Amino acid sequence: MNDADVSKQIQQMVRFIRQEAEEKANEISVSAEEEFNIEKLQLVEAEKKKIKQEYERKEKQVQVRKKIEYSMQLNASRIKVLQAQDDLVNSMKESASKELLQVSHDQNSYRRLLKDLIVQSLLRLKEPSVLLRCRKDDIQLVNSVLNKAKEEYAQKSNVHPPEIVVDDVNLPPAPSHHNEHGPFCSGGVVLASRDGKIVFENTLDARLEVVFRKKLPEPICASSDPATSSFTYE
Repeated sequence: MNDADVSKQIQQMVRFIRQEAEEKANEISVSAEEEFNIEKLQLVEAEKKKIKQEYERKEKQVQVRKKIEYSMQLNASRIKVLQAQDDLVNSMKESASKELLQVSHDQNSYRRLLKDLIVQSLLRLKEPSVLLRCRKDDIQLVNSVLNKAKEEYAQKSNVHPPEIVVDDVNLPPAPSHHNEHGPFCSGGVVLASRDGKIVFENTLDARLEVVFRKKLPEPICASSDPATSSFTYE
């Protein structure tokens, strides 16, 4: 092999090596660009995810604040409604309490009312002997209806007339300007078993309290006809 052939082979080898180097360099460049693009895409997606999460977090905070504000406003409105309702009920109760004081002024009507209250109390207690307590001003009226009350109870319950002992201790008097903050009673009676274990408070004030406890502002009054009088004590 002469020098020309050797030179030719060397040139071919150089071209081959150069071509392989260029191809390898091209592959490296393409691979590097692909990796760069992938990494760039991953970084972009990660940042997008962070931004989205931050937006969702802030949006949730806004929604929570809105719900809290709405709940507070709703509660405030409910409190106002309840307060207005209580004020109205208390106002009606105060007005009804004043009207109760007029019940005992009509003695004939009040006498029938006392008799009905005593009968109702006897029906609740179902005791053969009871103790009755009333206001000092009502003792005479109570004594005047005791026999009728005992007979009516005996007929309704099909038992012997009970023994009713009027207690020496009286219920408080009606409220007055001299005793605005002390105990008072607008009328009615309290009956108890002789051993004191069972007590049935059937005063006008107690009945009014029951009515308003149920939010039923219905004043209790004496009917002109005892047969149509409605007395419910629960």
